[in-house]
Amino acid sequence: MVGLLYSSAILSTLFRLSVFVFLRVIPARHITKLIPTLYVLHLSSLALLPNNAATPSQHTNLKLPNGNGGLSKEYVVETDLKAIQQFRVDTLKALLFSIPSPAKTLTAATVLINTVLLLCSMDFVLESYFDDARDVTFTRVGAIYPDSARIVVRYPHENTTNALVSVLWRQVTAYGDSAWTAGPTLNLTKENDWVSTSSLVGLWPSTNYEYTLGDVEGNLLSYPTRPIQFHTFPDPGLPSGSHFRFIATSCATTNFPYKPFNGRQIKGFDLLADYLWPSRTLVQPVVNANVDVLNATDSPLSSDSHSPLAQAMPDNVDPPAEFLMFLGDFIYADVPFYFGDNAEHYRRLYRRNYHSESFRKVYEHLPIFHTYDDHEIINNFMGGGNDSNPPFASANDAFKLYNAEANYNPVEVGQHYYHFRYADAAFFVMDTRRYRSDITITDDAASHTMLGDKQLVALYDWLGKANNTATFKFIVSSVPFTSLWQHDAQIDSWAAYPSEKLSLLNALHSVRNVIIISGDRHEFAAIKFNAEGEGHNVLEVSTSPLSMFYIPFIRTLQMASENLVKVVKQVTSVIEGEPSTSFVEEEVAQEEVVKYIAEGNYKWSSFEVDTRDSEHPVVNLEVMIDGFPAYRLQIAGKPVELKVSAALATIVPSGIMNVLDKIGLKPSTWF
Repeated sequence: MVGLLYSSAILSTLFRLSVFVFLRVIPARHITKLIPTLYVLHLSSLALLPNNAATPSQHTNLKLPNGNGGLSKEYVVETDLKAIQQFRVDTLKALLFSIPSPAKTLTAATVLINTVLLLCSMDFVLESYFDDARDVTFTRVGAIYPDSARIVVRYPHENTTNALVSVLWRQVTAYGDSAWTAGPTLNLTKENDWVSTSSLVGLWPSTNYEYTLGDVEGNLLSYPTRPIQFHTFPDPGLPSGSHFRFIATSCATTNFPYKPFNGRQIKGFDLLADYLWPSRTLVQPVVNANVDVLNATDSPLSSDSHSPLAQAMPDNVDPPAEFLMFLGDFIYADVPFYFGDNAEHYRRLYRRNYHSESFRKVYEHLPIFHTYDDHEIINNFMGGGNDSNPPFASANDAFKLYNAEANYNPVEVGQHYYHFRYADAAFFVMDTRRYRSDITITDDAASHTMLGDKQLVALYDWLGKANNTATFKFIVSSVPFTSLWQHDAQIDSWAAYPSEKLSLLNALHSVRNVIIISGDRHEFAAIKFNAEGEGHNVLEVSTSPLSMFYIPFIRTLQMASENLVKVVKQVTSVIEGEPSTSFVEEEVAQEEVVKYIAEGNYKWSSFEVDTRDSEHPVVNLEVMIDGFPAYRLQIAGKPVELKVSAALATIVPSGIMNVLDKIGLKPSTWF
């Protein structure tokens, strides 16, 4: 009987631990089966107990005194002092550890607590199904060019299958509001979930604009309540340098860690909004962060002594963020539960994110560019270049509607890899899911590909053109490029494609100032790829999650690779009072960790690019974790002699732009 009592307590405790892990640590899919199983087993164990099982007893004869000084008849009292002492626990311990108690109210309270925890787990799993967010209305800015901007609109209508919505725009000036200019008219259809994307054209570089929505007669609609503002990118043909900032992160889901009645909150976006626009909220206190200011010899992008010294980190205010680069896992189609391969399931998850007021704080004020990763499709998806592989078609339908069509024009129509420029910084965004080969089919590593032939050619072509036309080259990968992450990363990251990775890395070592941006691992790490001989080092910055789990206690990142490369280092010494310089060859790890931070549910990286001094280009990296600065790194780049093309915008004074607009001379016809 005592064993049954303890079994009940153990089952209840395991149930509660499972719920805690599921709702607060990691929402693993297999726990969704474990939780109800343990709950039923605990109830069954209670049902097997007899009514007096909580107080094992024996008969004791007891005579009590009567009122006349004598003894009354014997009373039979059931008692077992040893058992009572063993099971007599205070109320708090009984409720916390589900230890059986003689008091039936405590047992009922234990069942009630477990039932509430079960309902919370069910709420977390099922809310994404029952809360379909069909009524969400939103608009946002996607790809920004010097002369155009891409606009996404969702505006559902009732009792019809299609509706027309017009985009009205104007330049933001210091001289007051001007009249709205009619932009494109979007045909919103029920078939496309009331989502459509179009472009505003004929804009000027480096200029502030705003837009709103209206009907076909030009009457303003009730949403947005305020115009959406954006800033066009500078002309990349300008000979001057740039100074701008962008954000990179990945992995977000609603209401994790779980809180009751917060089903649509994505806390990472709340914290990001506070970080980007602190004047709108209370200013967060500044905490000390680890700061690395690297000189030329130590810089992750430098491998020789001829690079300039890194400048001191500037004390002036950071430039405003120009865009957010979201690196994948924008939705979790298969976590905590996979509801099936159908387009509506995927569309519903996108609608819920856009319905979140947390996300709205960001996308109504900041352009966002996307790539996808596996959880927009299904865990560890390998497309193999075959779009018929389920569930790619359903997943791709939703990704295109809500995110991809607002990206930059793909290199090839219908694809999701693309590149873009911000002044003298170049970006290539890879698709690491659609074309990756299934490594389980064959052991021939040389035949495995992450990108597929066409995308790999496009990447090499971009790299060749950006080599002498961009100071910094950013390559975006949804999964880590490094092979230092272990366990499942060995089959899901670039580590599983060693031949293609090595060929690409050799090409990257021939180009100055390459920075790889990645996510996926729910940790932060900065990785340095050392170049053989006099090649150029490559730096990877991997940041995630924006709003999801991290795994405590377990660390899977190896600090350095076993593969070694020979590098040439400059050594300066003083001989007889005179400085002497020599070069020595040294073996170092091909990949080594610069910084590793695993903790934190909410992470993003801020990249401040400053190339105004062409001889001393620099990127200031700030890593934010749980709303506070956790690490800063200054990356000293090497000077690049840029080959720029002439652009009319370099000689057109801003004061006559409006005049040129009025006479029909649009900048898009001149670049």
